[in-house]
Amino acid sequence: MTSTNQAETPQALKSHRLDFLEAECQELKEQHLFQSLRVMSSAQGAKIQLDGKSVINLSSNNYLGLNTHPKLITAAKKAIDDYGVGTGSVRTIIGTMDIHQAFEKRLAQFKHTEATLVLQSGFTANNAAVTSILGEGDVVISDSLNHASIIDACRLLKKVPRYVYAHADMTELEARLKETQSARRRLVVTDGVFSMDGDIAPLPEIVALCEQYNAIVMVDDAHASGVFGKNGRGTVDHFNLHGRVDIQIGTLSKAIGALGGYVACTQAMRDIMINRARPFLFSTSAPPSVVMTCMAALDLLETDTALIDQLWYNTRYFKAGLKSIGYNVQSDSPIIPVIAGTSEKAHRLSERLFEEGVYVRSIVYPTVALDKARVRVILSATHTQTQLDQAIAAFEKVGKELDLIGP
Repeated sequence: MTSTNQAETPQALKSHRLDFLEAECQELKEQHLFQSLRVMSSAQGAKIQLDGKSVINLSSNNYLGLNTHPKLITAAKKAIDDYGVGTGSVRTIIGTMDIHQAFEKRLAQFKHTEATLVLQSGFTANNAAVTSILGEGDVVISDSLNHASIIDACRLLKKVPRYVYAHADMTELEARLKETQSARRRLVVTDGVFSMDGDIAPLPEIVALCEQYNAIVMVDDAHASGVFGKNGRGTVDHFNLHGRVDIQIGTLSKAIGALGGYVACTQAMRDIMINRARPFLFSTSAPPSVVMTCMAALDLLETDTALIDQLWYNTRYFKAGLKSIGYNVQSDSPIIPVIAGTSEKAHRLSERLFEEGVYVRSIVYPTVALDKARVRVILSATHTQTQLDQAIAAFEKVGKELDLIGP
């Protein structure tokens, strides 16, 4: 005999207690803030298959194209053969393999720090770093445009006040440092390269102020890793500040081409995070294929700068192309924001570019301010000059249609 529950259709089993979310989705759509997922059916690259259409890809963090590099693919396959596809545990129980330890040691040498600790993402790396070293009596001082992962990490510190200084404003940073001198410890945290505007932090000035006022310095180099500095070591290397920045956060999922994040720091901080950092304590360790892929990426970065050089050539070329057709673009990195203004216009710009064979995602509130909606171009070393020329032509055509540039 079939029970009543077994006879019910999936639709009948739907919970109506969540119906209020449908109205909230509709409200987002009316405000032009609703985001839907596009589906890629090819490898990540300079040209991709997206929603069944072949398009030039200007939205990926895959700065060097390493996700499909033959040496990384070979390393991943060998790791699977040698170690399997997963680790089956958190690091502190039975999830630490010899390759995890070897990679962290190698990464520390690359970053010129005593130690590193690898986590599941750059997001969790910020969480692990901030929450492991601060407590009651301490203070965080944060740039107003820092990444959401930094903001969320600071919010988890219920007994630690957070002070915010205006973006890259050193006068205001010094004011925050002066007014918090009674704190037990102070942590100043900044992005190295800011992900929405593509500008680089005034790190030498930040470091100098922190040395003057005895504050800890932490830099999130997610978008600088593999891009800035000698062999892609990041903004600390770019500004020759080794030994003067206490904590460096990096990712393994952007220029490195794989997945994960890391904290580059002292050995003592690594040891504390192993014992205190909840993302480390309660998440399964990185799969062997990911670890060895990242090891192979370091091999490439240390022995050949051709991809980094090409990335910067493409960046200069594309910026010059956009400026030549009338766009006022400003950035210090391969991230190039094209400001549309309203969320409606940003969405329209993205849609029309897609129709013209160029994919660049619109970025709207709350990621950016309501009146600063944009499309965010990200260049890769793998873009050809022909592809860049085609994309510039599309920006010119659509920009004139939407009155973003002159006729």
